[in-house]
Amino acid sequence: MPARTLFGHPAGLTVLFTTQMWAEFSFFGLQALLVYYMTKQLGFDQAKSSLIYGAYGAAAFFSPFFGGLIADRWLGRTKSVIIGGSMMMFGHFAMASEALLFPALVLVALGNGLFIPPLAIQVGSLYGDDDPRKAYAYSAYYMGINLGGLLAPLVCGTLGELYGWHWGFTAAGVGMAIGLVSYCSFLPLLPPEPSRRAVAAKERPTAAPVIRQHVAILLLMVAMVVLFRVGYEQSGNVIALWVRDFTDRSVDLLGLRATIPATWFQSINPLLIIIGTPLLIRFWKATGAKETTPDLLRRMAVGCLIATAAMAVMVLAAIASGPGGARVSSLWVVLYFVLLTLGELYVIPVGLTLIESLAPVRFASMAMGGWYIAKFLGSLLAGVMGAYWLVIPAWAFFSLGLASTALAALCLLSMSKRVRTIAL
Repeated sequence: MPARTLFGHPAGLTVLFTTQMWAEFSFFGLQALLVYYMTKQLGFDQAKSSLIYGAYGAAAFFSPFFGGLIADRWLGRTKSVIIGGSMMMFGHFAMASEALLFPALVLVALGNGLFIPPLAIQVGSLYGDDDPRKAYAYSAYYMGINLGGLLAPLVCGTLGELYGWHWGFTAAGVGMAIGLVSYCSFLPLLPPEPSRRAVAAKERPTAAPVIRQHVAILLLMVAMVVLFRVGYEQSGNVIALWVRDFTDRSVDLLGLRATIPATWFQSINPLLIIIGTPLLIRFWKATGAKETTPDLLRRMAVGCLIATAAMAVMVLAAIASGPGGARVSSLWVVLYFVLLTLGELYVIPVGLTLIESLAPVRFASMAMGGWYIAKFLGSLLAGVMGAYWLVIPAWAFFSLGLASTALAALCLLSMSKRVRTIAL
């Protein structure tokens, strides 16, 4: 463990936070421009553009599983981060050339798979197995992800739309380059690669039953996160349509009537994560929250219950809108985002902590890659559910998301009661 600390945590956490923030800046910068670039600059029709965008997103979420396997088996964590980040950087720069669209997207998607799992595992490796700061570290790390996601559309999107698409993609590439330079400049502050002796000590034959139990917990926990994401992922899909079509977005400013752009509501989630994460960490510390496996599973269950409350808000908003689809107050959707974000902070960073803590050392990066398959499956199922948006009443549609998150909460709570003997 590095001896130096910043704000009570290893200095390496700041390095990993900064690296991930710039990586997310580059990733979401490209994502913010991609569909507009293909339809306006390349002349692709909407259907083709959406198909390319969906395939690219699916590959970016699915590749971390195989990237984690490569990091565990052959490259090691540090080399995987550097190689994956370099692939993403060159992919973003290549987007500036129209002829390199598909090779560039492949580079970014595959580089993302190599980059994300080992970097996330290194966060937990900064701490001892029984260090209670680990859960707080992943909350801070998750805040860095959202900070990059918040800045990307503002910087890359503005450059792309006002000054030329290649400037937006170049800015994304520069962001990834800054992240790589930050990472490589402070390698001594990062945890070393796990030695074979350490792996053998943790995974000796007598530990096999515990390892199997840990893996079973992780598989069930990831399955519950899929259910959580079925409801959660509607925030950028159907909720966006609700805001556009059924929300009264008009406001009075100094006697002038103005309409809030529908896209602005999508910034509520990352903004609340950035504001809420330090407050939530302080709350957990003040209340003496424990960091054992059962307690973390219970915390995730609470997060799913809060997300269920968010879906209940939308059920009530749909009932208030009535069968005629009248516009309702924007406060409904603001309250929805507040509750959903709070639930997310109880689920996602805590899940990352459990992945790093319970995964077998020699498969740790691959296990972290499996976490992103949960995001892939949840997004896919949410998309399938979204096809019924105009088929069934809005209150019934939101009730499906409510049922999904509620089921995840009940299952996680049941799991927490069955694994009381296991501690991180």
